Amino acid sequence: MQLEISERRIGEVVILDLVGRITIGDGSLHLHDAVGRLLDEGRNRLVLNLAGVTYVDSSGIGELVSRHTTTRNTGGRLKLLNLPKKVRDLLQITKLLAIFETFDDEASAIASFES
Repeated sequence: MQLEISERRIGEVVILDLVGRITIGDGSLHLHDAVGRLLDEGRNRLVLNLAGVTYVDSSGIGELVSRHTTTRNTGGRLKLLNLPKKVRDLLQITKLLAIFETFDDEASAIASFES
C-alpha cells in the first residue's frame, strides 16, 4: 500500500494523518514533499499521526529524521502521534526515539506546542 497523507489544521498546528508504508521511493518522497510544502508556507508546527502506518523501512526512518531536523531548522517542531508498536520498537532500537517528541493522544500533542 502506497503512503497516503491527509492534512488537518487545528489552530496553528497542522496534523498529517499517514496511512500505509513509509519506504524507499514513493513513500518517503511523498512525506518529504508534504512536509516541505508546509514549511514553505510558513507552517512549522507539525504533528505526524502514524496510527495508520503499517511499515517503515530504513529510508522511511531517515526521512522522519530529516523532516524533524528541517522543521527544527525553521524554528518549528515536528512531533509524532500514535506510534504503532513496530515503529516505536524500531525507533527505540536505533536510539532515535529520544530525538522525537511522541504522544499517544492528539489533544496532548496539540497542547504541547503552547509550552
